Formats: sequence, C-alpha cells, structure tokens
Amino acid sequence: MKMIKILLKLMIIFLFLQNNSLAETSEEVDKISKNLRCLICQGQSVYDSQSDFALSMKILIQNKIDEGKNDEQIYEYLKAKYGEWIVYDPEMNKNTVLLWVLPLILFVFGSLLILRKVSIR
Repeated sequence: MKMIKILLKLMIIFLFLQNNSLAETSEEVDKISKNLRCLICQGQSVYDSQSDFALSMKILIQNKIDEGKNDEQIYEYLKAKYGEWIVYDPEMNKNTVLLWVLPLILFVFGSLLILRKVSIR
C-alpha cells in the first residue's frame, strides 16, 4: 500500500513537470504564431486562425522548438519557405524600404497640406 502511494506521488510530480514544460513551449508557439500571417485567411494571424494551414504551422513551429531552434531561426526558415510576406513585422531592407518610408512621407505631406490650409484662412 505504501509503495502505491509513493508511485502515485511520483506520477503526480511527473505530470506536473510535464505540464509545465508543455505550457512553456505552448507559450513560445503562441508568441511566434502571433507574428505570422495565415496564408489562407485574409488578415488573420496563424495564432487566430483555425485553418488547416495555421494548425500545420503551429505543429511545424513546435517541431522546430523541439529541435532546439530559436525564434530568429524559425522566422528565417519560414521566410525562406513562404517569403517575407508571412511575417507581420518585416525587416527593413531594399525590398521593404518603401513600406517603412511611405507612412512617413504621407504624414509629412498631410501635415504640410493642413498647415497650408490653416495659414490661408
């Protein structure tokens, strides 16, 4: 009887430790998938989507984490496979410089237009 109690306690401790490690990797998968665009759903992240693509992406991310890959390595793998578009927060490079500079140009142009209209009156 005493041996059964000890085994039960050990199983409970093991399950608790197992759940903690699953929660940590699950949080990592969630963090990465929130920054990835679902290629099937318009305007949804992989985290928010329930499409087959999103579910397979979450499994892929989990597998990469289990292989010991960090966030940056996972993002690089996905960008190589699906293109820069899959990431919500693209890097600044020669292909995306317009994406980063255009809002600034529009802001300056709009501000100048507003100042011109205000100063005319």
